[in-house]
Amino acid sequence: MEAPDFWNDPTVSQEKMKELKSYKDDLAVIQNLETKVEDIETLIEMGEEENDPALIPEVEEAFREFEEAFEKIRVKTLLSGEYDRDGAIVSLHAGAGGTESCDWCSMLYRMYSRWAADKEFTLTVLDSLDGDEAGLKSVTFQIDGENAYGYLKSEKGVHRLVRISPFNAAGKRQTSFVSCDVMPEIEEDIDIEVRDEDIRIDTYRSSGAGGQHINKTSSAIRITHHPTGIVVTCQNERSQFQNKDKAMQMLKAKLLLLKQEENAEKAADIRGEVTEIGWGNQIRSYVLQPYKMVKDLRTGAETGNTDAVLDGAIDPFITAYLKWLSQGRPDRKVSDS
Repeated sequence: MEAPDFWNDPTVSQEKMKELKSYKDDLAVIQNLETKVEDIETLIEMGEEENDPALIPEVEEAFREFEEAFEKIRVKTLLSGEYDRDGAIVSLHAGAGGTESCDWCSMLYRMYSRWAADKEFTLTVLDSLDGDEAGLKSVTFQIDGENAYGYLKSEKGVHRLVRISPFNAAGKRQTSFVSCDVMPEIEEDIDIEVRDEDIRIDTYRSSGAGGQHINKTSSAIRITHHPTGIVVTCQNERSQFQNKDKAMQMLKAKLLLLKQEENAEKAADIRGEVTEIGWGNQIRSYVLQPYKMVKDLRTGAETGNTDAVLDGAIDPFITAYLKWLSQGRPDRKVSDS
């Protein structure tokens, strides 16, 4: 940074600044861990010298805090993928269940928004479509922050909700599904050829807030890639040109990931394709009635605190997924049913 030409290329210098911040943050965590260990050892020595059992709860609490801090840095070491450090683009699509699924889609969007806010990440909505009666039919948003993609890649798949439907006058229990697709926000130019004859570009009027400009101009962009069936949309930017650039960047990122996969099964997984957004394809179940439980069907991780999860406390599931991934994706611990 002290080199005279350090700021000549703002892109490179900003990347170096981000890298430096990451190292400093990691170092601060390690120093904090060392301090906690010293404090624990001091408390144990005091307890032994004074033969004071009253210090045991204090030692246990200090050790619990140490474990939590240690777990965070340990999980970070599992993020070794090529794009794990990048931001994430998340797409949610309501599936089987009609209005109930649209409401479920908006609940998941809120969950990820709360998670991003807790991490002090930035969230930007790129495209959204309201439900006919309530909720969201679909929403695509970008989350910027260190390792955002590395964490959120665990969320790719179908999420299933079981609850008493607020939209059913008879108060019957309803099962709803929403698919979640996650891809990295790759900042550098992506060297992927997209032939004009392979894509269809549609323009349409943006929806949602934005004033007269967003409602009177067809600035939103939808790009369909015929060979793969990939569809990307963007309506966040002010101009049609900017939306097209963003959508094309998203398409190239997906195609790049597909190109790097060695078999069709992994390719379908990266592409976010789900044969049916319904029974048998879910990765996680959220049950609110007749009992409360959130359970990940890949790792077996579960919790009864559904309110906390829906408020954004998804880190235990992310951690369990990263550990599961680092072990080579062993067989599922529970069935899909």
